[in-house]
Amino acid sequence: MSHDVRLLQISDTHLFANPKGRLRGVETLTSLRQVLTHATARRTSLDALLCSGDLINDDIGGYPHFVRELSVLGKPVYCVPGNHDDPALMRRALSQPPFQVGGYVDLGTAWRIVLLDSCVPGKAGGRISRTELRALEAALSGSDRYAMVCLHHHPVSMASDWLDAVGIENADELFAILDAHSRVRALSWGHVHQSFDGRRSGVRLLATPSTCGQFLPLSDGFAVDRRPPAYRRLTLQSDGGIETEVVWVEEAAGALASASA
Repeated sequence: MSHDVRLLQISDTHLFANPKGRLRGVETLTSLRQVLTHATARRTSLDALLCSGDLINDDIGGYPHFVRELSVLGKPVYCVPGNHDDPALMRRALSQPPFQVGGYVDLGTAWRIVLLDSCVPGKAGGRISRTELRALEAALSGSDRYAMVCLHHHPVSMASDWLDAVGIENADELFAILDAHSRVRALSWGHVHQSFDGRRSGVRLLATPSTCGQFLPLSDGFAVDRRPPAYRRLTLQSDGGIETEVVWVEEAAGALASASA
């Protein structure tokens, strides 16, 4: 029997109360539905979902849509807040199973997923509070499992001036903790609306694109990319290895283009 953990990561769903609500021309709820249909049809052995923030687009009426669409999948859903979320109201809206906001969870025989809040009220950029840093240290110190840490804001440069101005202010404090724990295998985030796959001191660094629209990589100023909605598939192996890929949902892009025509 395999003890690997199979995850679907989505990010930056940007939902509105209005089911027809659009972000830069994309109906975000329609796009999310297309992404989930695509992803679940191709990974039937899914263990859990991971959502790396910005569930809503500053409209708390979007949370019921998120709850409805994700609940029907019948899988645990682990979430962190983003800068467009209201963390307190998000926790209240997602206070019942299958949802968990923040904390950590042990999956399979070998893995611990740690969910960090990197939000600063009223700011687009992020910072990890002392409380969250202590919680991270405790979660990593109290386990001999391999660890994957998930948050919303990016902790490394994306080589994009405008995006790097709204990353994590105290990434050095985050990495000081991660560097002290050799079983950390991955650090994953959203926020940047693009794919990234790098490494630092043996830790996989992963950014997951949005389920709606993307930002143009390597752009000094704000610019929208023409790439379609996307999600990330992850297999966390029992020996600490990670297999992952970003899947771009051309079907969703085509359907959305037809709907807007």
